[in-house]
Amino acid sequence: MNFLDHCDVLITGASSGLGMEFARQLAPRASTMVLVARRGERLEALQRELERPGLTIHCHQIDLSDRAEVGMLVRTLASEGITINFLVNNAGLGDRGRFENSDWERVRQMLDVNIGALTQLTLALLPTLKAQARSAILNVSSVASFLPMPKLAVYAATKAYVSSFSEAIRAELRGTGVRVTTLCPGPVSTEFGQVATRPTSPDAVSPPDGLRVPVQKVVADALGAVERDCARIIPGWRVVLTVAAMSAVPMFLLRCGLNQRAR
Repeated sequence: MNFLDHCDVLITGASSGLGMEFARQLAPRASTMVLVARRGERLEALQRELERPGLTIHCHQIDLSDRAEVGMLVRTLASEGITINFLVNNAGLGDRGRFENSDWERVRQMLDVNIGALTQLTLALLPTLKAQARSAILNVSSVASFLPMPKLAVYAATKAYVSSFSEAIRAELRGTGVRVTTLCPGPVSTEFGQVATRPTSPDAVSPPDGLRVPVQKVVADALGAVERDCARIIPGWRVVLTVAAMSAVPMFLLRCGLNQRAR
């Protein structure tokens, strides 16, 4: 039996993009799915699409930027006796534009979703995960976590947190049976980019099409990495080579490119 067969999975940000694809690819294998997102009508439509005998789906419409609602979700799982052995921290928000022109409420939500909710859910569910014979955490980061990113300053910083946090708890949890994998995708064709781009910053530069990886492949590679107990996965060989090349460039030279990007 493969590691994820008959898993009981919780997926945040399940109403679109990577989260929806995680749900679709796991539905034929899972026993229980807890789908979490703000848009309840999308969750219900996804539930109708994925329903099959032997699979129980629970939909929770919550705002992950609200700590109280995240806490309520954890208490609901406990009161209903829902035991999770695979946590997919996928939900994330972006914001493209100069930091000085940021809207604080949007920045706060990004910090609370990308960092706060991910950390809160991981901490709350860790005792349950450790009690299972097999369990895993998949944290969705980004290739943006590897470098400072002008005009994506806060987003890239939150993803740097996700990557660092994931590596640290992976080390702490070795020997407990809890696997921790970090997914660092490059450009993916989802609605994320449209939502992240401000109406006042329509001149955002699109990444080269050659670096784009289909959402189906990103999710399949991520689930395969969990089953192999990989620490980190970067889908797409072109993206891997790009990240490797940038990592080899001294920081003082990278700053020249960052300065150009910031203009």
